[in-house]
Amino acid sequence: MTAHLFQLPEALTIPVKGEAAEYPVGRIFCVGRNYAAHAEEMGYEVDREAPFYFTKSPTAAVLSGSTAAYPLGTENYHYEVELALVIGSDVTRATSEEAEVAIYGYCCALDMTRRDLQLKERVKQRPWDLGKDVEQSAVFSTITKATDFTPADQRIHLSVNGDLRQDSTLSLLVHKVADIVADLSKYYHLRAGDVILTGTPEGVGPVVPGDVISGGIDGLDPISLTIGASI
Repeated sequence: MTAHLFQLPEALTIPVKGEAAEYPVGRIFCVGRNYAAHAEEMGYEVDREAPFYFTKSPTAAVLSGSTAAYPLGTENYHYEVELALVIGSDVTRATSEEAEVAIYGYCCALDMTRRDLQLKERVKQRPWDLGKDVEQSAVFSTITKATDFTPADQRIHLSVNGDLRQDSTLSLLVHKVADIVADLSKYYHLRAGDVILTGTPEGVGPVVPGDVISGGIDGLDPISLTIGASI
């Protein structure tokens, strides 16, 4: 057996309703600008031909109810509430129908973003990694199995310190969940452990240390995050 110089952190596991075992997080994929109104508030028209993606490291994942330190290197840290789906079986070059079968479940998620760094890199036509792949920036609530939840026109919303900031419906997703999985499976051999955040509605904005974020999607467990001091 190979000896290691040090131990890496174990992968985060997300609780699943009705299961004693939890879902281990592998890769984290995110869909950009998947609500037309959010694309507009960011200064773009939505691309309806195909989704586009960015990624977060698995080590960015934390559970709902956590306190996350205000991250290094930013003065404009933004919340984004999203529907996340988790993959339960191998799927590659799938049809939308095959992709839907591969979805194990759904949960609420937060895609926290160093917006100033994202915009700075965007202007220079460089990758968004510094803005998006942030420590403790991918937040997940308990998973509901796909047999118990079907995305349709459910409300999706987020509040900061009790003030409503985002309020929309899943019906306004430009690219639907099965189509996202099918498209992404053209480029990756998707497998159990892969998590996909499907995009945020309009109303994104900044938070500061001490703020409490709460949100939800009708039919799924709610999500919350407290912003702690920078460390």
